[in-house]
Amino acid sequence: MKDLIEGALKFMQEDFKEHAELFESLKNKQNPHTLFIGCADSRVIPNLITNTGPGELFVIRNIGNIVPPYRVGDDFLATTSAIEYAFNSLHIKNIIVCGHSNCGGCAALYANENDLKNMPNVRKWLTLLEPIKNKVLKVAKDDLAMRSWMTEKMNLVNSLQNLLTYPGIEEALNKKEIELHAWYYIIETGEIYEYDFSFENFVLIQERIKKV
Repeated sequence: MKDLIEGALKFMQEDFKEHAELFESLKNKQNPHTLFIGCADSRVIPNLITNTGPGELFVIRNIGNIVPPYRVGDDFLATTSAIEYAFNSLHIKNIIVCGHSNCGGCAALYANENDLKNMPNVRKWLTLLEPIKNKVLKVAKDDLAMRSWMTEKMNLVNSLQNLLTYPGIEEALNKKEIELHAWYYIIETGEIYEYDFSFENFVLIQERIKKV
């Protein structure tokens, strides 16, 4: 905790002053251009990997960077409500769903029931990926490496599909008023792959830029 307090003091005394003009411009409102939906994993830092500053990204983070299908419910729908807000109130122009290598959330999908006995809400959350698990096991079986990267990538494609169930998003996409992207981040190399809708596979992001 001491390190965190010292970091906060450094921000107030040094870093904030360096960007004081920017923070002054943000004091009354935000106008982010992109909704970034990422994993809660501490190794994935949205502003770092996108080289963006305060006010540019509206960020949602959860276990496994999962986008659930749209629904209106009586319980507390944190991810769903945040997507609603970003699209309808902030009018973001891009949505990026970012997954990553060695995802603990995706790995937990295959854990024994006893491993999650003290985490009932995590267990319930991961049931959203049960259809993916069933498909992966038919192919990967006991190959743990294949199982991991297949689950992580299929989860991203599934989240893109689920985004289209949110009112207005598919219409905005067809009108080219919004862009949807799925990124797969390799932690140990820093490489980012993006899903190519045309070829239905992931390619290095610099290759995607060449095609634009």
